[in-house]
This record gives sequence, structure tokens and C-alpha cells, in this order.
Amino acid sequence: MDDTPRPPRRKRYAGKNPRRFEEKYKEHQPERYAETIGKVIEAGKTPAGMHVPIMVEECLEALALAPGQWGIDATLGYGGHAREILGRIAPGGHLIGLDVDPIEQPRTLARLRDLGFGEDAFTAVSSNYAGIRKVLDQRERAAVDFLFADLGCSSMQVDNPLRGFTFKSEGPLDMRMNPTRGIPASEWLEKSSVAKVAQALLENSDEPRAEEIAEGIAGRHLPTTRALVDALRAIPVLATMDAERAELAIRRVFQAIRIEVNGEFSALDSFLRQVPYCLVPGGRVVVLTFHSGEDRRVKKAFQAGLREGHFSAVSDGVVIASPAERRLNPRSIPAKLRWALRA
Repeated sequence: MDDTPRPPRRKRYAGKNPRRFEEKYKEHQPERYAETIGKVIEAGKTPAGMHVPIMVEECLEALALAPGQWGIDATLGYGGHAREILGRIAPGGHLIGLDVDPIEQPRTLARLRDLGFGEDAFTAVSSNYAGIRKVLDQRERAAVDFLFADLGCSSMQVDNPLRGFTFKSEGPLDMRMNPTRGIPASEWLEKSSVAKVAQALLENSDEPRAEEIAEGIAGRHLPTTRALVDALRAIPVLATMDAERAELAIRRVFQAIRIEVNGEFSALDSFLRQVPYCLVPGGRVVVLTFHSGEDRRVKKAFQAGLREGHFSAVSDGVVIASPAERRLNPRSIPAKLRWALRA
């Protein structure tokens, strides 16, 4: 018998388009499989474990960056926008990147360090964007030259079924951006009344059938994403819809619950109240939103700041992704950019 140790078998990529998130190991290693990543992006998809930054050029133009500036990326995520910002404020500039996700933030920090952005250029801080004033106070800075926020969920969070953000894959119904804090979505649903769930559906996603849907899911033990989807599809008002309309309704339910579990609107309101007091005169704030509830808040806050003299100018309407970007990256389709200039 031959006892000679054999080298481990090479892991095989599960076909051209592996279905499971964990099977897409090439997409999780963009530095090794650039060709595969390129093909996935060209097909109009986001590689697993990655986040393709949206409207990069439009964001950079609105920020009007210059070497030596200091600023905050309030939603660091994968670091795609941060990478481009860092290139524009060098030499002498500094970017503070905020994120509440303890899983993704260390990976992004390592990625940016590998690109050559050292401690003199970039600092990662574990914080919600509602904490920008505290972050600046801790660094004894009265204000910065720019603020940038790319709201909502990142692709890394949405695509990973273990995080529970997506209704398209089986996973625990969690949805917390910071899994070490708060309660998972399943527990929130089980503890919530019909009225509370209906209010969240109406306020967080403009769901027109909030009451009927809430009656079908509030107070129930639904531990997985699949359990929630099955419960939703069994609700008469959804059961009679065509597949496209039913999926849209399910998408709105997941969005509303995610926003509620993470307290996203209260954090955004707090961030927007602090923005004028965290910018130097002539400083700029740029915000990317992805649904009407976020955009309404940003629009009203910027307009109020203009009336009150905090801002000298705000964007006239919204900037949207180009047709080419919308075609290559469907996740850019709902994106809306607004900016404001500190007086």
C-alpha cells in the first residue's frame, strides 16, 4: 500500500455560474481572478463578496476634491468610493472611514492598506454615521472639507445569505448590519404587533398593503428568510398577484424590516442634522440614496439648510447614473445623488 502523502485536491469552480455564494470562491478573490471578475461585471452582475461603487465620477465631481483636504466617508463599505477619494486628496489629505459592520470593515481596511494608504492618509472607525460629531471631537477637529455617504446596504451584505438581507437565498432572518448589537429581524417580527409592523411597512417602504401584510407576519416565529417569504406568499393579497408584483411587495417588506432593525432613518436624520456643523465654510456634502424614504429626508434637510443659511447652494434636483452604468450595473438604477455646499 502506498502511504505517500498526496497533495490536496484542487478546489473546482462550480461551473461557469456557480449558484451558491460560498461556491463563488474566485469572485471572493478579485486580486487572483481578475478575468473572472471582469466577466461577471460585464454581464451586469456584482461579483460575490464585492461591491461595485456606484456613480463614482459623479460623486467625485460633486465633492470637488483637492490635495490636502480632510473628509469623512460615512459609509465605508467595500471601500470603492474611498479608494478614489484617497487618490484625489493626496498628498497631505486624510480620509476617515466610518462603518458599523464588524465583519466587512477589517477586510476593507486591509484592502486599502494593501493599496498603499497608510495611517497618515486613512483611518477606519467603527461608528454609525450618526456619530460623526463624536468622531471629529475625538480627533480634536472642528470640521472637515467634505462628507460623503452612500446609504443603504452594501452588496457584500446583501449577497451573503448568512446575513439574512436577501429573500432570494435561504439564511437566518437577521438583517443586522452589526450582528453584535440589537436583535435580529426574526426576533423583532415575533415581538412586534400588527400596528407596529404595518407602520414600519408604510413609513420605510411606502407599502400600500401594509395592514394586510402585517396581519400575516406580525408576532410570528419566522427564523429564516425562506420562512418569511413563504409566510408572505400565503397572504391572500400577495397570493393573487402575478409573480413580478408579488416579488416587488416581498422586496419592500424586506427593505422595511431591515431599515427598522438597523434604525436607519433615525441615524440618517441625526447625521443630516449634524452635517452643517461638521463642514468648514465652502465644504461639501454628497449623499447617495436608493429609495424614496432616504431621498425625501436628504432633500428636505438640504432645502431647510439652504433656507436657514447653513448652505449657500444645493443640487437642483437629483443626479442619476448614466445609461451605460445602469446597463452594466443594475444596482445603480435606483440611485439618486444630492449635494450641498456649506455657506
